[in-house]
Parts: sequence; C-alpha cells; structure tokens
Amino acid sequence: MTGAQPIGIFDSGIGGLTIAHAINKMLPQEHLIYFGDTAHLPYGEKSSDAIKYYSIKISKFLIEQQCKMVVIACNTASAAAYETLLDFYDGKIIFVNVVDPLVDKVIQNGYERIGLIGTKATVNSQVYKNKIKSKVQKAQVEQLATPLLVPMIEEGYYKGQVSELIIKEYLDRPEFKNIEVMLLACTHYPLIKDYIIQFFDGNVEVMDSMDVTALEVQRILNEQNILNHKRQYANKFYVSDYTEGFDETAQMFYGKHIDLVTNSIW
Repeated sequence: MTGAQPIGIFDSGIGGLTIAHAINKMLPQEHLIYFGDTAHLPYGEKSSDAIKYYSIKISKFLIEQQCKMVVIACNTASAAAYETLLDFYDGKIIFVNVVDPLVDKVIQNGYERIGLIGTKATVNSQVYKNKIKSKVQKAQVEQLATPLLVPMIEEGYYKGQVSELIIKEYLDRPEFKNIEVMLLACTHYPLIKDYIIQFFDGNVEVMDSMDVTALEVQRILNEQNILNHKRQYANKFYVSDYTEGFDETAQMFYGKHIDLVTNSIW
C-alpha cells in the first residue's frame, strides 16, 4: 500500500460529501474516490442486513479502484456495517467510520449530558449511546430520530422558515433542556448546524463528524506512513443512480460544483 493510492469514501447518497469536503480541505494532496449509493437512499429506513450488503458491495468497488482506505461517510452505515466490514475484509484495507471520532471528541471534552439527533436506523442501533456509556457510565444520552431533516435538506429547504419550524418541533422538548452538547449523527446535518446553534441560543455546543473524521483519516495515514504528498489525479464522484437534482444538491454539500458519474454496481 502506498501514499499515492486514493482514499475511498461512501455514503447512502450525497450527504457524505460533507465528509469528503472536510477531508479534501485538510488533505488537499489526497486523491478521493466518492461513491454515493443514490439508488438505495435513504439507508436510515433500511434493515441492518440490507445496509451491510450495500456496504460490502460498495467497499468491493472501492477496493477494486486500489483505494488504500475506505471512509464510511454515513452514520447509519457506520453503525450497522463497520464491524461487518472489518470482519469481511479482514485487514485487506483500512476502514474509518464517522461514529468513533465523534464519540472520542465528546469523551475528551468531558461532556456528560448529551443530546443526539439522527436517522431512525442510527438512533435504534444505540451505537452512540453504548459507546459513550462504555467509557463514561454516568453519561446521560438523550436520542431522537429526526426523519424529516434529510429530505428537507436534500430538497433545498434547509434555509429559512421551513427549517426553523421543523428544527424547533424536534428540539423543543424536555429531554433536551439541560444538555451540554448536541451531536449531529447524520452527515446531512452540518448544513443546518447554524440553525441548531441558534435554537439553543449558543448555550449548547453542537458537534458533527466532519472535522473529527478528517483528523482521524490524517492521523491514520500519517501513522501508517501512507500520506500522499502530491496528487496526480482529479477526485472522482460516483453515484449509483442519477437525477438532475443531484447536481445542485451535491454542490450544496461539497461547496462547489462537481461532476457526478453514474456507476451502477448492482
């Protein structure tokens, strides 16, 4: 394995582009290959077995592209499939998920009263709660599935009155009154982070997986001595199904226009 090999990144759709953007910003010399499984989105409504199958298949594609690492840029897939991928590929490639870096940051900061919002699958998995409480037994983790947020964001309603009303409806509840930190356990949610900060009047820290995951990628590549020092190829962005709206939405998540290439691996 060499530094010149690309980093593979996958998500159920295009929300994981927030993670890709953070990695590209922190490690601009790295060659990225992104795969958004738009044919099967959203993963948040799928069974655990289905998510594991999709994740294995996508990882196989990324390994065939000679990737040196695969970043699971999806909380739902990280929760459902990370351990399965480690077992299935048995050390053939490095896997990074978006759950552990965020959990580690919460523990480092000493938070004990924690709120969390995410997809139904992520919340039902209890992965965040279990990992946090395994390290801090007295931690209180209040979780809420917020299924309307992903379609709201993808349809472009993440700015203005609509998003404010939906965010207020979800967050204005007793269990979130005394939290110290709110975890955004979905890679779509950074786009509404400012509204969530505003809802809590700046009194609650709001944390997402973007920068902590990019830092974890950097740490591992440095530790394994496989950082790339000069990018030779343009980043590639694949989707398993394409509609015209994806171009505009992808630009929202990545911060600039990117060319999406349809590649049905199913």
